[in-house]
Amino acid sequence: MLAFITGGSRGLGKEVAKALVNKGYDVVIIGKDKARAESTAGELGVKFEIADLEDQQQARAISESMLTNYGTPQVLVLAHGVMSEKLAKTLRTNDAEWNRVLNINLNSTFTLVNSIGAKMAEARLGRIIIFSACLGRMSGPGNAGGLAPYRISKAGVNALVRNLAHETGHGSRGLLVDAICPNHSRTDMGGPDAPRSAAEGAETAIWLATREFNSGDITGVLWEDREVIPW
Repeated sequence: MLAFITGGSRGLGKEVAKALVNKGYDVVIIGKDKARAESTAGELGVKFEIADLEDQQQARAISESMLTNYGTPQVLVLAHGVMSEKLAKTLRTNDAEWNRVLNINLNSTFTLVNSIGAKMAEARLGRIIIFSACLGRMSGPGNAGGLAPYRISKAGVNALVRNLAHETGHGSRGLLVDAICPNHSRTDMGGPDAPRSAAEGAETAIWLATREFNSGDITGVLWEDREVIPW
């Protein structure tokens, strides 16, 4: 079984990569920093590729290159992402900050899914798991105000997952598509004082990548700690 993992050189992506390696998967991680990706690849015994996913052309190029070099994966985990500046409210941010966050969190996600996910759908065998955020929900507590580029980018990710799941028959055609909320975890983004470890934040993604899926099971939703939560 082959898995591609973005953001796989650190944090949540690294935890997913480590778990899948332990389960016997062939793993290829995508990172931006070559030294860090090379170090993680050596530590975990995986292959690595380098791309700056803020650049949509690079995202498209690395997708096509990996499909050519490794084949179609059975698992695609998109664990890359950035936080917006703390004061980036809708009326107080700027074009550069908006584009930086949307390009990394949403536009590259579309490009990777559009390229790699299309081949997985053709194979009628695959699982796409995308790290989203509870801050991207349209309901529930803490879902409005501040961090506008980040919140809106994750709301877009949620909409992408929901729409793609409908388009691909909610698992009936062999492709599972899901979003997860990892909650506040101790990563470079979450900081050292976050209440959850990176391993705890990644656990649901690992479960989604490897769970047994039977007729009547749910896909195409937003998960938190293996439970479905409202969009």
